[in-house]
Amino acid sequence: MTQNINIAVLIDGDNIPSANVKEMMEEIAKYGNPTIKRIYGDWTRPGLTKWKNLLLENAITPVQQYGYTKGKNATDSAMIIDAMDILYSGKVNGFCLVSSDSDFTRLATRLREAGMQVIGIGEKKTPNPFIVACDKFIYIEILKKQTEEKTETKESAKLIIDKITKKEINLIASTINDLSDDDGWAFLGDVGSLLQKKRPNFDSRNYGYEKLTPLIESIDKFEIEQRENQNRRNKLIFVRIKKGM
Repeated sequence: MTQNINIAVLIDGDNIPSANVKEMMEEIAKYGNPTIKRIYGDWTRPGLTKWKNLLLENAITPVQQYGYTKGKNATDSAMIIDAMDILYSGKVNGFCLVSSDSDFTRLATRLREAGMQVIGIGEKKTPNPFIVACDKFIYIEILKKQTEEKTETKESAKLIIDKITKKEINLIASTINDLSDDDGWAFLGDVGSLLQKKRPNFDSRNYGYEKLTPLIESIDKFEIEQRENQNRRNKLIFVRIKKGM
């Protein structure tokens, strides 16, 4: 999954909890090399003290931004200005915007218009306009759940897993139809890519599965077929809707 691209990671310190920063950075590394890592906030505020040790441990540069006027978010403005400066510097190929704030919707859209890959990370309360403005959006709760599962029993971990609904199943089915050959088979890698484009926050981990393949296998409506790959050792996985479904 890791790509050879440079990513600027910009974190809204006023809007993101300090927990699971290590897991968040490990997640970002799957998509590229985080060459710029900055977090924005008013560091004179007591609420940001939990971040300070984490910044040193993860080599994240704090950017001080005072709140000059009540009711105005100066942190958002500073982060947006920095993002545009970085964009025009030509030093990165993508951005990771870490926030649950819809104020960054236009920024994400503008960066994508410039040909940048944009990954969003935020809590499940994040408004949908910001989510769909990103190429991919990852919920912090997923990263938190993965950490908790290392110490919890399998039964207790299930309590925090979302149940896949008919809406998501229909989304998968329509995506398979979009890509299928005359026999109804579609390459699962292409299905996953198109699902991401249709819904940036679609992630098999939301439903308790590390990968898309076991998620598909758990749904009775679909069938999986593995085929030999002549050029590589790994097998190619295809999926289709079961006949009569």
